[in-house]
Amino acid sequence: MFTLKVDHEIELQVLQQHHAMKLFQLIDANRAHLREWLPWVDNVQSPFDIEGLTTLWLNQFAENSAYNLGIIFKGELVGAIGIHQIDWYNKMASFGYYLVKNAEGHGIISRSVKALLNYAYFELGLNRIEIRCGAKNTKSRAIPERLGFVMEGTIRDGELLNGYYHDIILYSMLAREWNAMPRLI
Repeated sequence: MFTLKVDHEIELQVLQQHHAMKLFQLIDANRAHLREWLPWVDNVQSPFDIEGLTTLWLNQFAENSAYNLGIIFKGELVGAIGIHQIDWYNKMASFGYYLVKNAEGHGIISRSVKALLNYAYFELGLNRIEIRCGAKNTKSRAIPERLGFVMEGTIRDGELLNGYYHDIILYSMLAREWNAMPRLI
């Protein structure tokens, strides 16, 4: 199954049935942390919920319409990242990501997004990648800002989260912009 080696500490793996229990445990142990910005967390109440999702994710992978990947840091599953809503006609997609609390501060998401950008542009031939973040989610917004994405604007009341609408910031990166960047990022 698909694995993308990011560096000596991180690899990204397609999430499968054998990840379900560990992924559920991570979500359950980090529920308060994750639900602050992820509207789906409350719907994950058992490992069976994850097992159903992994079936969907594997079908999306087989159809080449999405990549739902576990982030493995030093041999442990610590979060997820994905290429979502792949539009092959327009050669665009969106990225999403999350990380458990105790894995923050190691550059895991930044390194993973960079590797996934390289894969999306150079292997899949995509032209545009979007990242959408809650307007007040400073940690998530720091990733596209640090990597040189362009902030295109605000999607007002763009997501219902914990019973309230909140604004979403839309960022994008084009293949030509990524190619023009120094690889020191």
